[in-house]
Amino acid sequence: MEGSDQKAISIADSVMVAMGGRKAYDESRFFGFDFFGYRKIWWDKKADSAIVKLNNMGLKILVDLNSKNGRVWKDGIEMENIDSIAYYSNYGYEAWVNDTYWLVMPFKLKDSGVTLNYVREDTVNSNPADVLQLTFNAVGITPENKYEVYIDQTDNLVKKWSYFKKATDTIPSMTTPWDDYKEYNGLALASNRGKRGLSDIIVTNKLSETPFSEYYK
Repeated sequence: MEGSDQKAISIADSVMVAMGGRKAYDESRFFGFDFFGYRKIWWDKKADSAIVKLNNMGLKILVDLNSKNGRVWKDGIEMENIDSIAYYSNYGYEAWVNDTYWLVMPFKLKDSGVTLNYVREDTVNSNPADVLQLTFNAVGITPENKYEVYIDQTDNLVKKWSYFKKATDTIPSMTTPWDDYKEYNGLALASNRGKRGLSDIIVTNKLSETPFSEYYK
């Protein structure tokens, strides 16, 4: 976290505690959720693999998040064309990167390659809020992006975020709520992103409650 300031780091630590704690997050293995009604994501954090289903296209992608290699099914039939498999495996990887960030971003405030800075005090939902800025050093698929996250001082939870396409931008391309927290296997996760949101959120350590059981023999 080179370049990060101590106040921002301390606030990020408070956020993780409010959401259930780093230990609970690290020990949670399977995450499932529906992204805007468009994609269904299943993530096996321990095995570094993901299943991505495109709800209206009959596509299912099983991707290794380390190698980015995968298997792809269209309408239940596994693809054999190497170029198609490579294309959709990369698509699945990038969908996982994007979609899971929309779910667990507050747990990634202190990730390697993130620079975290305190920028100002503001308000969110009529409560005082601390605003942290996230920039990135050669990590992720869009390291040129910048985010501002609004942390409610009354409960230390992220309640809003703003997305900037470039770190040099001063006006955000998008701002949405980050709210409607519920507990999932000991983790506080939020589903409300304004007009769009996350649904069918599941956090479990039981393989039998996930579709991975079909592939792990």
